[in-house]
Amino acid sequence: MKTDGRKWLIRLLTGIFVILLFPAGTGGMQETGEGSSGEKLLKPVMRIRVATTTSLYDTGLWGYLEPMFEENYGVELDVLYAGTGIALEYGRRGDVDVITVHSKSRELEFVERGYGVERVPFAYNYFVIAGPGDDPAGIKGKTAEEAFRALATGGNGLFVSRGDDSGTHGKEKAIWKSAGLPEIANSKKNSDTAGWLVEAGRGMGPTLLMADEKKAYTLCDIGTFLSYKGKISLVPLVQKGEILLNVYSAIAVSPEKYPRVKHDMARNLIEFLTSPRIQELIGNYGTGQYGEPLFTPCAGTEHVDQRQPRVKTP
Repeated sequence: MKTDGRKWLIRLLTGIFVILLFPAGTGGMQETGEGSSGEKLLKPVMRIRVATTTSLYDTGLWGYLEPMFEENYGVELDVLYAGTGIALEYGRRGDVDVITVHSKSRELEFVERGYGVERVPFAYNYFVIAGPGDDPAGIKGKTAEEAFRALATGGNGLFVSRGDDSGTHGKEKAIWKSAGLPEIANSKKNSDTAGWLVEAGRGMGPTLLMADEKKAYTLCDIGTFLSYKGKISLVPLVQKGEILLNVYSAIAVSPEKYPRVKHDMARNLIEFLTSPRIQELIGNYGTGQYGEPLFTPCAGTEHVDQRQPRVKTP
């Protein structure tokens, strides 16, 4: 019994020693070589946390860039993907070091209120309104606002909304307002929308799959649409209109508000995303697999190509 008690005490003290030696937030461990007696020496690895949108994650862009950043800077990058609303909330709580989102008005507010340092655009693409090939609502070729009005008043098509406070959901609401239907933008599903509006409450990929299953319409960024094109039968029907522009920005969380954030490494990540080499890789990403890029680089600027490239259709 006494022996068991001593073992338990030794384990407890060992656990306390490990916690004190490697406190939370220092990250994992990596080998640094061997000591004089041949033992492996370990040291803490810095971890940096980025909250990102589901579209940047679902397209595989972060999976492509993450190992390059980790190798360049010798850190571990933890990518937390959610809608823009949740990503911004992570930033407001100081739970992450960087956010990469796509909702300009909310990004500017985030910076103005002192949660972020600077909004830095690094890539853009466009939204499309996708739907079934037979297009029962007859929206093909219309502007985004005309298409939304047709869906709301025609009764000939089901629309699947993100409904999750994401950047895409924010764009949906902006289009409803621009179309003269603010009551739809400002309310959840109600009696006026019953029968034609469904809220997915999920990321862009799952929302696309739901719309495809229901033979419905949905708003989607081109990047995610192209990455799912082989899995769905939906086609892009509306691709014109300045309102469909979709800019992605990176914002470092303020070290003045949250001194514990890893601001220097956050700046490294933003400089990495806007560097000429990575901008070129972003501009070519998806071309080999989909025949066209999923994103257009725009390091630090929003002076974009107004010719607005279209998704190629069969």
